[in-house]
Parts: sequence; C-alpha cells; structure tokens
Amino acid sequence: MTRDSRDHDIVVFGTSGFVGRLVAAHLAEHAPDDACIALAGRSREKVERARAELPARGRGWPLLVADASDPASLAAMTSSARVVVSAVGPYLRRGLPVVEACARAGTHYADLTGEVPFVRQAIDRYDAVARASGARLVHCCGYDSVPSDLAVLTLHRRVEAAGAGPLGRVLAVASARGGVSGGTVASMRGVVELGAGDPSVRRLLADPFALSPDRAAEPDVSQPSDFLGPSLLVDGRWTAPFPMASVNTRVVRRSNALQGWAYGRGLRYGEVVGVGRGVGGALGAFGLTAGMGVAAAAFAVPPARALLDRVLPDAGSGPDEEARRAGWFRTELRAVTAAGERYEAVAAGSGDPGYAATAMMLGESALALAFDEERLPDRAGSLTPATGIGDVLVERLRAAGHTYEAAPR
Repeated sequence: MTRDSRDHDIVVFGTSGFVGRLVAAHLAEHAPDDACIALAGRSREKVERARAELPARGRGWPLLVADASDPASLAAMTSSARVVVSAVGPYLRRGLPVVEACARAGTHYADLTGEVPFVRQAIDRYDAVARASGARLVHCCGYDSVPSDLAVLTLHRRVEAAGAGPLGRVLAVASARGGVSGGTVASMRGVVELGAGDPSVRRLLADPFALSPDRAAEPDVSQPSDFLGPSLLVDGRWTAPFPMASVNTRVVRRSNALQGWAYGRGLRYGEVVGVGRGVGGALGAFGLTAGMGVAAAAFAVPPARALLDRVLPDAGSGPDEEARRAGWFRTELRAVTAAGERYEAVAAGSGDPGYAATAMMLGESALALAFDEERLPDRAGSLTPATGIGDVLVERLRAAGHTYEAAPR
C-alpha cells in the first residue's frame, strides 16, 4: 500500500472519546510534518469539539463521520486510510464492524482493547480476510498488552543472541500508579456480564491459550494461574493477582505461537502485581486479592452493578491532566531458560499507564504501521504488538522515553 493510494495516512476513529482525544493529541505533536491525519466519529459536533482542544497542528485536520452501526460509512472511512486507530470501546459492543471494514479494505488497524472475547471473535471472523487483503490487525496496543508483549520479545532477543536456549519459566511483576476511566469500567463490566450468561465464554476466559492461532497445536504445558492468591517472592515482596494478566498472558502466548513458538514450546508465563514488603505489603496483597473478587462478583450481579454505577466513572471521563502526568508503570520479568540460565527484563515508562502511556503506545503503533511498513514483520492478519509491529515499536517507545531492556542476572 503506497502513501498516495489513500487520502489519509491515519484516521483516529472515536476521537471524541477520552483516550481517542489523547491519541489524537499525541499524533498532533509527534507525527511527521507531511502526515495526513483525519479525525472520525459518529457525531460531527463532538469530533469538532475534540478537534478544537488539540494542539494547533491538529485543529486543521479533516473530519469524517462514521458509525459502527453503518457499514457504508465504515467502508468509506477505512478505504480512505492506510491505518485506522480504533478507540471505540467497549469493543465487544462496537468494535467488530470496524475490524471487518479494515480487513476487507486492506487497511492496517490498531486498538487498545483488553477484551479477550472480542479479540477471539476478531481472529475467528477476520484473520483470514485480513491475510488475504494484506491488512495488519494489531490488537491490544495500550497498557493491555504492550509492556508485557514487548518485554518478552526483548527478553527473547537477548536470550537468543546469547545462545542461552529457549525460555522456560517467566514471571512478570507489575507495578503502576494510575487512574480509571469510564471506558475501562464499561469494558470490564461487559466481559464479566458476557461470561456470567454464557458458559462458552467462561471456558474461553479460563483457557490460558484462549487466543492461540491453533489450540490443538499448543504444547501440553501447564500455565500459571491468573488468580493465585497473595504470595511472597524471594526478594521479600508480596504479590497479588494482576487484573490484566488474563489478557496479557494470552497475548504473549499468541505471539509465541505466531512466531512458531520461538520463545520456547515449554514457555510458562505468568503475571502478578507487586504490592510491597513486610506487614504493609501482606495487608495490601490480601486486600487487593479480596477486592478483585468482590468487584468481579458485583459486576456479575445486577443489583450490585446498579450500586457500582453510582460510584464508578462515567463513560468518556478519566483522570485529569495532573493525574495522568503523575502516573507511571514498571513491569519486571524474571526468567529461567530451559538450560537453567537466569535473565531479567524491564518495561517501564512515565505517565498514567492506562491513559497517558497508553495514548503514546497506541499513537506510536499507528505511526509505525503508517510510516515504517517496510521494516515491520512480514505478516498480515490478526496480530499482536510483538508480531505485527515488533522491534520497530520497541525502538519507537524507547525513543519516546520508555524503557525496554533485558540482561542476565
């Protein structure tokens, strides 16, 4: 796909949403001078208001009207673009028509979903279509699941270069400071509600290889549970279940399989959240574990959901600029290769992980798809950040100030 074959290099779909506005602002500050970028949404008035709040360069970008419920409008939008950034969550409700339109138009696509059932549906319905058209459909390009996916890729590159053999056990310990938006809450609630009413969805969510390209071909290797209770690491830190492990671990395993199990057919990958040391760490770990259980149960019970709606953020809202600037994330990987050698890797960055950092990750993913195409992995179809953009995205995020590194330990 050449630049002059489409009217726009990038279209941001869902610009009037909370993260959509942040992604558009990132592009206004970091896209190449000659980039042609358009802003899209179902309400011209809302997109116009969002455009008016962008840095000066973005205020002159063209507007497109497109609605996930209107296939013709999506076809017009996707056929005009080389890359579509979709920020129209909850994706289970609104996302699939956009994926389909991009797959059929041969248009590259990036989103920030953390909804495993949505990604599974996108794979089953449109992976083959996208492979035929040459479209890269790259899911999970935000805090779900870029740090996890690219940290394991970085680790693999270091271990492979040292001839240290395939990876065996890898544990990611996440820590972060950030807030919650109404869109995130809606996505979490949608997944829980879907699982509560459909046994097949519950089985999918429980499957550690839920996003595998070929479930039957996966090696018979048990995987760490995503919901282990509080535990104590050898360095004295207490840990608790990581809310994003249920999607991040599936993305990493899909990346491994799409690369012919390059990380190792015996890879055992798990994630936890680091809480702290001593009595305070223990109390925090037990409290976080209990809180996650209560929240999941509350989302599944209609009367409890009604109470949560009164206290949780509304759709379209999120942390203010000061809170977004004060946020940060750090994911530390501890690995043992099949040969028994020990390695560590780190993915870290500043900015609220779910919003400031995510907007940067998603924006840089779009820029890579649009302007680094010749250096991207030679793949099309339903992909992960590591397999659809890979080392190019690692380079871009490092240049933007994030850390991705690995070393023996």
